[in-house]
Amino acid sequence: MKQTNSKRRTKNFLLFFGPSLFLSLFFLVCSFTAQRFTDDFLKQLGITKQGADEKIANSILGGYIDSYGLKNAKSVALGNRKAVTLDLLSYIKKQVSSPEFIKAYNEMRERYKPVEQRVQTPEEMRNQSIEDRKKAVASAGQMLAKADASYKEIFEKALADAKQALKDVEDPNNKYFVAYSKNYPELAKNFKESYDRSIQEWNTKYPQNQLLFVKKRLEEFLSVTSDIDFSAELTEKNSKKIFVKPEYEHKDNRWKMAFRAGKEVVEPSRDFVQKWIQEIR
Repeated sequence: MKQTNSKRRTKNFLLFFGPSLFLSLFFLVCSFTAQRFTDDFLKQLGITKQGADEKIANSILGGYIDSYGLKNAKSVALGNRKAVTLDLLSYIKKQVSSPEFIKAYNEMRERYKPVEQRVQTPEEMRNQSIEDRKKAVASAGQMLAKADASYKEIFEKALADAKQALKDVEDPNNKYFVAYSKNYPELAKNFKESYDRSIQEWNTKYPQNQLLFVKKRLEEFLSVTSDIDFSAELTEKNSKKIFVKPEYEHKDNRWKMAFRAGKEVVEPSRDFVQKWIQEIR
């Protein structure tokens, strides 16, 4: 029974770590260390090493646990949870600097790069408008030529309107184009400033150095686990265990998962993460 509860706590910590620390902690349900990351071990999980590394990248970059296909994970026996956690962290630390992970990160980063929306110059807008109106005149003329006698008056009116619209946009004193030309510098400036802000936000969210992206995940984990009270009392209500203190019961699921994972896993993880963050520049 004790081992079953331990498995459950580790699995819950897996779910907590996913969005907060990016770790595909399905490896925590086993007794193998990162140094024994062998084919035999992976076969027990039903996955290749390449597949495992891809799941780690998916979990880090996407902020979710990619555990698809790991049907055998629960059946692998637990060992020293602290040792396994630290070995896993060491493996992940190495993996996020691998060429494969960097390539996946850069591809994701490029997908989210803002596209600059360039505003038309007054000349471009006028020329496009003239071109559109000329096409409209040509189309109206063709329809008039093919029209039955009973509809000719309608198409003649359509052609006349198209010609007048073309004349209006060709007029150098067209009020719309005059106003657009006057407002164009400010409009172009606003578009450029908006794009520059988007690029700045993009660079902040997806820095060029992939480790700075990883660092944010690490900082999320430290923030969530900064005040875990592992001595908090539980009581049972309606066949469900809840915290005695209401403020703890109102904590989010990540806080509760870290509590259930236990001090033996969370504290060494925090120590490892704090040291890792200091190394990232």
